[in-house]
Amino acid sequence: MKTKQLFTSIAFAMLLTFSFNANAQEFSGLDKSPMDAASFPSSYKVSDKLIKITYSRPQLKGRSIEELAPNGKVWRTGANEAAELTLYTDMMLGDTKVKAGTYTFYMIPGEGKWTAIISKDLNVWGSYFYNEKNDVARLTVPVTKGEEYLEAFSMAFEEAKDGVHLHLGWGNLRVAVPFTK
Repeated sequence: MKTKQLFTSIAFAMLLTFSFNANAQEFSGLDKSPMDAASFPSSYKVSDKLIKITYSRPQLKGRSIEELAPNGKVWRTGANEAAELTLYTDMMLGDTKVKAGTYTFYMIPGEGKWTAIISKDLNVWGSYFYNEKNDVARLTVPVTKGEEYLEAFSMAFEEAKDGVHLHLGWGNLRVAVPFTK
């Protein structure tokens, strides 16, 4: 009788083990263009942020910037989902006042200048469904050349006397987008 109870207990334990394994979550590997965020102030110890951008970081891997972000075409400003910009206070982009809130941040690359676009679109994958009617603000800014080569597309904020500047870098290309108060 004890052998039968032991067998039943072992069978029950095995059934539980297999049922847990059958329901185990499968996680995908690392994304080829990992998601990242930049904010100002950048210190994680400061919870009172002024501005934040969430974006994915494509890598050049022997390709040109123009292949990945073609001149004259609206670009998602990164990879995968379009970059998402959050302003925690009203700010200016050029001459346009942008209310605090969350927006999509696009760029239009060009020869010697890029155009920054803040759009009220949200939860957008790529720039395939970009609609100019949803633009909140636009500003064209010059392109400069950096000394350091950046394989992965990168963004960072820097305090400026008139507000904060969003710096974009990729390869040797550099773009600064001024947000003013």
